[in-house]
Amino acid sequence: MRKAIWIGLLLFFTVIFHSGAVDIKSIGVPYVQNYTKNIYQSGNQNWSVTRDEQGIMYFGNAEGLLSFDGKYWQQHHMPNGLIVRSVLADGKGKIYTGAFGEFGYWQDDNKGFLKYNSLISLVPKQYRPINEEIWKIYIDGDRVLFQSFGAIFIYAKGSISVVKAPKPYLFLFQAGKRFFVEQVSAGLFELKGNRLEYVQGSNILGTSGVLSILPFQGNKYIIGTAQNGLFIYDGTRISPWANQANDFLKTYQLNNGAVIPGKYFAYGTILNGIVIIDTAGHVVQHINKSSGLQNNTVLSLYTDSEQNLWAGLDNGIDRIEVNSPLYFYFDKTGKFGTVYASIIFDKKIYLGTNQGLFYSDWIADNNQLFQSFDFKLIPGSQGQVWDLSLQDGRLLCGHNDGTYQVNSNTISKISTVTGGWTIKKLGQDKLVQGTYTGLVIYKKDAAGNWVFSHKVEGFGEPSRYVEQDSKGQIWVSHAYKGIYKLTLSSDLKKVTSTIYYDKQYGLPGSYNVNVFDLDNRVVFSSDSGFYIYDDITDRFFKYTQLNKKLGTFASSGKIIKALGKRYWFINQGRVALADFSVPGKTSIDTNRFTILNGQMVQHYETINRINNLTYLISIDDGFVILNDGDALSPNPVKIPPVLIRRIENVTDKVYVISDMNSIHNTIEIPYAQNNIRIAYSLPYYKQAKIKFQYYLEGYSRQWSDWAPQSQKEFTNLDQGTYHFKVRAKINDQNVSAITTLTFTVLPPWYASKLAILFYVLMLVLAYYLIRYYYRLKLKRHQQYIQEKLQKEKEEFLKQEAIANEQHIINIKNEQLQADLAGKSRELANSAMNLVYKNELLQKISEEITHLKDSSGKKLADDQLRRIQKVIDEGMNDERDWNIFEKSFNEAHENFFKKLKSGHPDLVPNDLKLCAYLRMNMSSKEMASLLNISLRGVEIRRYRLRKKLNLEHDKNLTEFLIEL
Repeated sequence: MRKAIWIGLLLFFTVIFHSGAVDIKSIGVPYVQNYTKNIYQSGNQNWSVTRDEQGIMYFGNAEGLLSFDGKYWQQHHMPNGLIVRSVLADGKGKIYTGAFGEFGYWQDDNKGFLKYNSLISLVPKQYRPINEEIWKIYIDGDRVLFQSFGAIFIYAKGSISVVKAPKPYLFLFQAGKRFFVEQVSAGLFELKGNRLEYVQGSNILGTSGVLSILPFQGNKYIIGTAQNGLFIYDGTRISPWANQANDFLKTYQLNNGAVIPGKYFAYGTILNGIVIIDTAGHVVQHINKSSGLQNNTVLSLYTDSEQNLWAGLDNGIDRIEVNSPLYFYFDKTGKFGTVYASIIFDKKIYLGTNQGLFYSDWIADNNQLFQSFDFKLIPGSQGQVWDLSLQDGRLLCGHNDGTYQVNSNTISKISTVTGGWTIKKLGQDKLVQGTYTGLVIYKKDAAGNWVFSHKVEGFGEPSRYVEQDSKGQIWVSHAYKGIYKLTLSSDLKKVTSTIYYDKQYGLPGSYNVNVFDLDNRVVFSSDSGFYIYDDITDRFFKYTQLNKKLGTFASSGKIIKALGKRYWFINQGRVALADFSVPGKTSIDTNRFTILNGQMVQHYETINRINNLTYLISIDDGFVILNDGDALSPNPVKIPPVLIRRIENVTDKVYVISDMNSIHNTIEIPYAQNNIRIAYSLPYYKQAKIKFQYYLEGYSRQWSDWAPQSQKEFTNLDQGTYHFKVRAKINDQNVSAITTLTFTVLPPWYASKLAILFYVLMLVLAYYLIRYYYRLKLKRHQQYIQEKLQKEKEEFLKQEAIANEQHIINIKNEQLQADLAGKSRELANSAMNLVYKNELLQKISEEITHLKDSSGKKLADDQLRRIQKVIDEGMNDERDWNIFEKSFNEAHENFFKKLKSGHPDLVPNDLKLCAYLRMNMSSKEMASLLNISLRGVEIRRYRLRKKLNLEHDKNLTEFLIEL
């Protein structure tokens, strides 16, 4: 078998669990799923197999204990990396293992990890298997039996007893409630309690070694030897058993055996895989490397409760679905290419491929050792075969080169019209065929053979599918364009009416629209669902009633009739069987046929019914035999609960919190590590489309969407208790029960119980400190208030005194201002008096020049001079200035001091001018006071500006006022 084929099958296969016995067929091989070393990432050899109460598989592997839950593989190493030779689950949470000089059990350590517990210390020192392997482990009530070649160790009630024998043991076997062990060269013994009892007549078994003992009918047992075949032990006598497998098992060396519930026994060999026989001794199956196993050396066999046969191989692990209704035959050599059609006729099986028509003998009642096929090419059939159709006892082959009638291992051409796609009955004695170039009519000759009649004129389109409706109209689906409705003439020779239907007539489009007969009604398939035609309106309408029943298969591109009112629907490589037998109720079965998904040639899928119990299904490079009885009588799918397999912390770096089914463990997660990943799986080992849905109570608002992902990360979880709920769905139909995992995110260190207690103590302490501080502060505040009131009182008195003093000062200032104003007025009056005086003297001086004596003559000059002198003295009297200066200094304090200090070169006349300017006197008034002319005043002003170093734009009067 080609590896790629099996990998494809692995992805799509699923069948149901059967509650009853399996019926194994002898044609083809059951489905084999390969688990390679690259998949499980452990050692090559797998010495033993068991399954625990949760459905987890365990394997005694060359590198330790290997577990598999349907999704995840886990490796558990023994002390010193020992090889696990034997493994057994007790169904109560313990996994017993045996190795070199070591045996014990694995158990949950209550922290979410599988921990190994050695029992060797309980063995008396003189009996410890220091240099021996532990090959077998069995449960006997409350006892656990460990067997090496040197002893049998019985573990019960916390202690171990040892059963020794004079000669070495080979292997211990459990058959029902009885235990048998062979002593080398001494025969077969039965273990009863802690003693061995010889089985009379066991010397007939020979010396090759007993390697299997299985319960048979009633109280009988089948004893399998390495090279002497099978024997029956009825409790008193051992006798050889004549069966079809004896020679095979002798040649290829039987190595182990397992019961398949019902009536079958599987035996693994050293050299040639597995053989399955029934209670009659007939070989019904042989499965080896050429038919699916990874390796022909079978080290261990185990049948689980769902009747999966597990094979631990010398290189890898395989699971064989012996309860599958599907059996396979593959072209392992690529001899006949891609299969487009297949059929069984006249004790032969025919395969139509892209390389021609092949045939092999078909033996319906097989009493031979194995069913085998030897396909040969029929001469002259080279090329593309499109269709194989059985019509009234004649097998017709639609070929790229025309159409042939098949006669055993020869063919004869009956039509040269190329591309025979499909043939349908037309009335009772005619056939209509769709070809590359239109329609062809066939009729029967006198011998009952189908012969070419004629090609229908008036229509030459490629005709992929052809159907006739109840009115005799021919419906043709073009390979690409869409639908045609043809009306033929009464002699069927020409087309009298052709109507092409596309989108404007209600169809969703023109591409990929096909026509089929469904329960005597013509229906039209499309990507948008099925349509029906209304003859009155000449339009197409959605076949809503059918589409609702079919669900996702409403967009199927092909319908194939099965038995009765059952039909196969094929949608994009997916296969379903719909049953319309019960009015108003439609059942759709897809679970069993998932393995076929994607394995059939798209648009050329063929499923032929061989008889009422068997179907022949074409796949890419072979065929599948389907037992109709199994397929049409489905048992409910039993879905195990989802397992929580691993919890990892992903905050900083990934580390495992728990790596077991942790729903019974208390999981506490530190707040600082509140980013986790939860991995879960469904221990459902059939190939199926499994989806999961989860809900984190306390975090999510609703259930997630269904998705195939089997793990989920949650980040930044708040403190608190969470309930993670998860469930699984198989093939979008069957839903498992809800599995719940409870875990707690611990509060941060500052919110822990100890921290809260500390906070309470601190609060109490803070309360008393605050209380003490408040009282102290209150006391200080009262003292402060008192001091403040005293200070405010003193301040008030002080301010009041200052205010009074200020008031006094203001009064004094006002008085001074009044005095100053008075002095200013006096100064002004004094100045004005001086001016008036000087002006008066000036006028007198002017008038005296006009005075005359009594005689009318002017006064003498000496008289005038004397008078003028008196006047001049009066005008230049220093006493006036002294009085003025005194009054000016009183009104303008320190004016002259400031002026002299800044300008020491000023002379008295300059100071006078400055005083007059300060009083803002006019030039005329100043001229009078200074007894000079107005021009003299201006000259003095100019000289004064220079002495004062005033800029030209600075006003002299303003400068003096500002001084």
